[in-house]
Amino acid sequence: QVVLISGHLDSWDVGQGAMDDGGGAFISWEALSLVKELGLRPKRTLRLVLWTGEEQGGIGAMQYYQLHKENISNFDIVMESDGGTFKPSGLGFAGSAEARDIVKEIMTLLRPINVTDVYDRADGTDIAYWMRDGVPGASLHNDISKYFWFHHSQGDTMTVQDPNQMNLCAAVWTVVSYVIADMEEMLPR
Repeated sequence: QVVLISGHLDSWDVGQGAMDDGGGAFISWEALSLVKELGLRPKRTLRLVLWTGEEQGGIGAMQYYQLHKENISNFDIVMESDGGTFKPSGLGFAGSAEARDIVKEIMTLLRPINVTDVYDRADGTDIAYWMRDGVPGASLHNDISKYFWFHHSQGDTMTVQDPNQMNLCAAVWTVVSYVIADMEEMLPR
């Protein structure tokens, strides 16, 4: 059984793609690093996917889906961060009402950093196939007020990234993915 966390490499026109979507790729990588560093071993596999070809029609996501869809019942949740890694406010979620209640309970663990909201839908080009077929999905919600200042521009460089805000995003990604991966049962469909 798999809990999939992801971001994509999106720099296809100008800039370095540090915010869009290097930040999403980084916090996904950091989540796995933190779980390993803490010596935690969840019941399910935490799988990191760094998507490619999102801007070229999502061809990387389509190929991954085609290769793994026969095991769709083993995918517990698919998570994608593609809205920058600014100050997080919560999690977008797509899934059953029962699964949403579980995710809301998990988000209470993040009260110390004031990131507890669960929004009504998850966004993510790369996880859309999975969500369409009933796999619960999640996306990071954060302050996007500056997102389009840098989106697909030469200004999308590492200087845009705020290490403290990225750490908060990584904390959200780590807590949510680890707790879901370590629950007794998979999220209800």
